[in-house]
Amino acid sequence: MGASPGSFASCRFLILFAFQLMLSITLGRAGMLSDSFLDKNRRKENVNIFASYTDASGDIQTITINSKDLSDSWVWENLADKNHDLLKDAKHMVTGLDDRNWSSTDEHGPQEGELQNRQTLPITPVKLLRRQLRQTKRENRTAELIQQDKTAEYQKQVAAIEQSKNLNNKISGGKYSIWKREYNNQHGDDVLKLMRDQVIIAKAYASIAQAKDDVELYTSLMNCIQRNRKAIGEANSDVELHASALERAKAMGHVLAVAKDKLYDSNLLARKLRVMLQSTEDRTTVLKKQSTFLIQHVAKSVPKGLHCVSLELTMEYFSRDHSSEEELIDTEKLVNPTLYHYAIFSDNVLATSVVVNSTTSHAKEPENHVFHIVTDKLIFVAMKTWFLVNSPPNVTIQVENIDDFKWLNSSYCSVLRQLESDRLKEYYFKANHPTSLSAGTDNLKYRNPKYLSMLNHLRFYLPEVYPKLDKILFLDDDIVVQKDLTPLWSVELGGMVNGAVETCKESFHRFDKYLNFSNPKISENFDPNACGWAFGMNMFDLKEWRKRNITGVYHRWQDMNEDRTLWKLGSLPPGLITFDNLTHPLDRSWHVLGLGYDPALNQTEIENAGVIHYNGNYKPWLDVAVVKYRHYWSRYVMSDNPYLHRCQISDDGLTQ
Repeated sequence: MGASPGSFASCRFLILFAFQLMLSITLGRAGMLSDSFLDKNRRKENVNIFASYTDASGDIQTITINSKDLSDSWVWENLADKNHDLLKDAKHMVTGLDDRNWSSTDEHGPQEGELQNRQTLPITPVKLLRRQLRQTKRENRTAELIQQDKTAEYQKQVAAIEQSKNLNNKISGGKYSIWKREYNNQHGDDVLKLMRDQVIIAKAYASIAQAKDDVELYTSLMNCIQRNRKAIGEANSDVELHASALERAKAMGHVLAVAKDKLYDSNLLARKLRVMLQSTEDRTTVLKKQSTFLIQHVAKSVPKGLHCVSLELTMEYFSRDHSSEEELIDTEKLVNPTLYHYAIFSDNVLATSVVVNSTTSHAKEPENHVFHIVTDKLIFVAMKTWFLVNSPPNVTIQVENIDDFKWLNSSYCSVLRQLESDRLKEYYFKANHPTSLSAGTDNLKYRNPKYLSMLNHLRFYLPEVYPKLDKILFLDDDIVVQKDLTPLWSVELGGMVNGAVETCKESFHRFDKYLNFSNPKISENFDPNACGWAFGMNMFDLKEWRKRNITGVYHRWQDMNEDRTLWKLGSLPPGLITFDNLTHPLDRSWHVLGLGYDPALNQTEIENAGVIHYNGNYKPWLDVAVVKYRHYWSRYVMSDNPYLHRCQISDDGLTQ
């Protein structure tokens, strides 16, 4: 017969009762027995012992039992004598614990008048033993779980190894089979990559076959290489491959399988591939040098069409009298500080016209915008003629010749004095420069005429050029304006001289990119991690400029850099130094750079920018321009202009 529910309840009661009774005896009389009670001689006294337990329904019950009713199996001990050391350890364990550690095991809580005694009572050996048992149990369980995790991980590794052993890594149809499912994608380039790899391996085996006088195999491999190259052609994907590419790849696979069976030697093949790799790297280095040389050459050259436009405009000026048109310019606007003034220094007629056209087309009040254009004596007449004939309506445009600034001479201008020195000419035009396509690329960038032109450094003399103006917006000739720029005059510069967009992103375009921090003159005065900013669209406070004598600061640093040990040529490095801690950062959306070198710019940022800048070698009027960026510039080219038509310049500004 099975046990009844009542018997289970009775057993549970007896177990709980015995457990609670043991605790009660340990803790003292009436739930906290004193040590004197535990005296063996007083065991038969009629002392009532209170105990609590939980019945089968989960309710808490109490019971009273007399000490004389205990069986002989109960052992009475004097805690004060026998467990003095244990109590001492227990007291030490509980030092610093809060009152919760002294709570009674009696679920009813302390009886009235016992709370104070219970708070000062040290932990008992039984309770200490229980804690030790629980701690040991936790440690054992933790170790068990850790071992289970290690065992499970090991089993997974073993299963993975066994599974990999069962994989069939053999490819049917030859060593270089193309009958694989992934090659069914006609819009991928898997077949193209395979055929290129085949050519590389075939060249290695052909070299080995030639060394071993296996003429037949060598001839077969070379024929396959030629056929594969012909099938590949200029393809960039599988769909662009020749129709016979698939069959030729199969044929190459069979020939390579034969070559491997006859000539395979892992060490020899590895050496051949290393030689081929080194040779390829050497050729790549040479091609990079040639590419750099040619790009720099194109960047500094003037396209035939632009040169033609300058000549046509010059002839137009001297063949017709434009004096009456020149008199129509409102000279009062040129010095009115309440209007919006722009400074453009350029020798490129077409590029300057795009800047003016794009700016005025977005201006809300074109009649309040004044453009100050400065060029050199070679382009001066052509530039003046262009804007006399093609000036946007209601806009004031002034064209000046830099050679007319008599104050700008070598005795006043440091950089002009340096540019005229024989040592600088020797350094940048004769010594240490490549004379052929395969020569080195050192200082190629600085052979661009713009780095040696005073038009590039005239920006440091704006207060002298425009002494009656308070603010002016400087614009490079390789920018395109896409928004009304008049809000820039309302930007509070906070006592700064220059308002510009910062260009540093992480470690890119910080001061250490432009300045030589190994020189103590630089390292002791500037922070290498300071953020750089862009020349190309800059709002200058000319009143603050004059107050701080910024031009004098520029001269001082230019004089210190006469030996070119602080920075190379260019206007940005001295600009960073001159306007250090004097530049107010503008919102990045005002000026987006990189259209002249980075084909991966964010399209949304370009569309939302106030000004886009074609800084770099790929100018929009050159054949090497990034095609997808060219239309932003060409939309402002006056394609119906007769001068452009005669010089065969297309709608995108390129020579036809």
